[in-house]
Order: sequence, then structure tokens, then C-alpha cells
Amino acid sequence: MAEVKLGALCWNQYTQWPALLAAGVRADELGYDSLWTWDHVYPIIGDPHGPNFEGWLTITAWAQATKRIRVGLMVGANTFRAPTLTAKMATTLDHISGGRAILGIGAAWFEEEHQQFGFDFGSGFPERLRWLGEALPIMRGMLDGTEPVATGPHYASQNTRNDPLPIQKHLPILIGGGGEQVTLKLVAKYGDMNNIGGGVEAVRHKEEILLQHCETVGRDPSTIERTVGVGTVFIRDNRAEAERLYKEAFERSRIAVPWADQPVGTPEDVAEKIAPYLELGYKHLIVGIPANYDDESMTRFATEVRALLAKG
Repeated sequence: MAEVKLGALCWNQYTQWPALLAAGVRADELGYDSLWTWDHVYPIIGDPHGPNFEGWLTITAWAQATKRIRVGLMVGANTFRAPTLTAKMATTLDHISGGRAILGIGAAWFEEEHQQFGFDFGSGFPERLRWLGEALPIMRGMLDGTEPVATGPHYASQNTRNDPLPIQKHLPILIGGGGEQVTLKLVAKYGDMNNIGGGVEAVRHKEEILLQHCETVGRDPSTIERTVGVGTVFIRDNRAEAERLYKEAFERSRIAVPWADQPVGTPEDVAEKIAPYLELGYKHLIVGIPANYDDESMTRFATEVRALLAKG
């Protein structure tokens, strides 16, 4: 039987707080292994001029309201906060959750929210990746209690204490993104977990690149937990009904054209579509769950689809 982990990425856009809170609690009740939301201040799917809840406060509320599920951002925007503060927040989240925090981090990409909120977007993606490369050893050092010293050029820390330390002896850092030259190399150097998407063939290619980087830096690739975004799930016995619900959910987020090639259909359809990821070693499968957080789809993915995947 394949060891399968399931993650619920509950969209924090175009929703109301009671529903978003309840979705996280429901994922915990259903036995999902991890619970995520985006670190964005504007909606990123569909029309950006709509309601959106802040990510860190969302996962903190989830941490307080849940019992066993791991919680994190998919993924934190490195540009929004100093890495020292991010590590301190992750540590606090670990205590609130009783040792269930994951520090998700990435270089950030959404220019409009940076401009309008006054966040430094840098000169382009290469510079933001350099910032991320500076930030990661600072965060790792603080989480491990080594009082890191860094002198920039973008970030500085001076024997930064992190007291108390996390409950977890090694609070995991998940690095999101599939950039072949830099991001995947950062995963090889610093990541306890990765996250990529884009379909099976894209993941297959990125995995090959990640293995090359691991060899270059001397990292055992088996020490990196592979996670993958498999798309937005809607499950019904009737495929047409699943498609209808899927399209309605995207319309609520003002998305003109629904994404193609999503895990939508019967439980067997969904399992067949995402099973190839397991063959690549990506056994932590993270599904998108937009408002209104369809309970039947969440339930059947956690029960019927999980069982089908485990058999395979």
C-alpha cells in the first residue's frame, strides 16, 4: 500500500470568516494531514478586487481551533516580513498548535499587491530569489536556536535569539516553487519539504532537476518530503454534476475561464488522475478547496479517494 498524505488548501479569497474557519476545522475532522492557505492580501485567482483574508492570522486561528492537523502557508511571501520576524511567528504558531506548524516560504510574485501595500518587490524575480537565499539560513538558525548572524546585503541579524524555541525539535521549512536554477537548489540546501505543481510531466521534470541539485550540494534527497498541488477537487457520482459545481465555484471568485485538467468527477476519476504523482515519489497530495468549501468533495477525497490511492 502506498503511504499517502492529503493536504487541504482552503482558499482565503471570496469567502466569509465563519466559513473559512469551519473549513479548516472540517479538514481536521476528516483526517487530512495538512491544512494550508495563501499568503496574499489580494485575491490571486480571478478578479483581485475582492475580499481576501490575511494568511498568518488565518492559520493561527485554525491552529487554535484544530487538534491534530498540521498547519502552514502555501506559501509565505518572503518579501512581506523580515526573516527574523517570520521565524518568530512560526515558532509562536508551533506553540499555539502544540507542535504542528510548518514554515512555508517562497520568493513572492504578485506585483500589484506589493505596489499597493508598499511591500518591496525588488527589481525582479532574480533579486527576490537572492533575498530568499539570504532569508533561509537566518530562519533555519533561529528555529534551531543557533542565534544566526547575517550581514546582508538585504537582511541583517545580530545573534538573534529565539526564546522560546519551537516545540518541534526541527520545525520543517517548506519551500514553494519550481525554478530550476535557483529555487530547487534552495530546496536542496535548506528545504525539509518542497511544493510544486503544473501537472504530472512538469513535476517529473522538476524532480529530475531537484535530484541533480541534491547531488551537487551533497543532500540526501530522501530527507526532503515531496508535496504537490494536484488541483481543485470536486467529487460526485455524476461527472456532469461535479463539473457544474466546479464551474460555479470558479464563478464565485470571478474567474472567467475555469482551469482545465482538474481532479473533477467520480472518486475513481480523481484517483486515476492523481495516482501518477505517487509513482514519482510525491505522496503528499494537496488539493485546492475554494469557497464554499464543498463538504461532499472534501469528505469523499479524504475517504474514498484516499482508499483508492492506498490500494494502488
